[in-house]
Amino acid sequence: MSTKGNWSPSPVSGRLFTFGLVAAWYSSNIGVLLLNKYLLSNYGFKYPIFLTMCHMSACSLLSYVAIAWLRVVPMQTVRSRLQFVKIAALSLIFCGSVVSGNVSLRYLPVSFNQAVGATTPFFTAVFAYVMTVKREAWITYCTLVPVVTGVIIASGGEPSFHLFGFIMCISATAARALKSVLQGILLSSEGEKLNSMNLLLYMAPIAVVLLLPATIVMEENVVGITLALARKDINIIWYLLFNSSLAYFVNLTNFLVTKHTSALTLQVLGNAKGAVAVVVSILIFKNPVTVTGMLGYSVTVIGVILYSEAKKRNK
Repeated sequence: MSTKGNWSPSPVSGRLFTFGLVAAWYSSNIGVLLLNKYLLSNYGFKYPIFLTMCHMSACSLLSYVAIAWLRVVPMQTVRSRLQFVKIAALSLIFCGSVVSGNVSLRYLPVSFNQAVGATTPFFTAVFAYVMTVKREAWITYCTLVPVVTGVIIASGGEPSFHLFGFIMCISATAARALKSVLQGILLSSEGEKLNSMNLLLYMAPIAVVLLLPATIVMEENVVGITLALARKDINIIWYLLFNSSLAYFVNLTNFLVTKHTSALTLQVLGNAKGAVAVVVSILIFKNPVTVTGMLGYSVTVIGVILYSEAKKRNK
């Protein structure tokens, strides 16, 4: 029994709060993925760089509101020019990852996109080995075999396989892993470490600056085309606004779930999230799937789980 001034949330309300956070994390992650696919493939909005720039613009604005006004987390400042250059380098890789991922969704179904994306641990291990000379136990490297084998099987059994889309998806996955490893190297000192929300606050505006010239050169008159589309169907504006906001909430909910759950819970939830996204996308887009493709994806997921377990046991 609690008294006034010494109130603490009950275990039930704490569990409900965590469940709500996880539900929001899943919804925003899967929602932005499916909406990206719908816009770039089904709707016919063929401008992945501009779409990414919209995402980054929303992340810039909403990050500032969340940190400077709502004080979701304390604001951390950039302390030196060198630290800013490091953040800019990470932002460049971050842009490459998101743009490549969005381009791949124009050509590949979400189910196959997620199967390839599940190979992130393989690329992380490779980059960590090359860049930090960090050696893992041999059993950890063995678990990466099913991770890669599964994608090879899934590729052979994918009815909608597209080589360029596959290359873009692999590039996005590799860039995501490279950013993770580089972040650990570049922002490793105590004075330079930033939490994920503050890092996004600084990376997103840099990303907008980097993406703007690329959009102007590679997606000429995209603003005019979007406005012309809006005159025929105003929903495109709402789709872009909602999708861009979701892109920010992916980062916010990921930060909050990481903060309020254990590493093991996060690991299990992360592995399950990809499978949920695959099932939901197949139900919505009704893309053809084969037993071989699903077998390959299952092998990859099992490999990822074994890799996570091996890493945990060899710490």
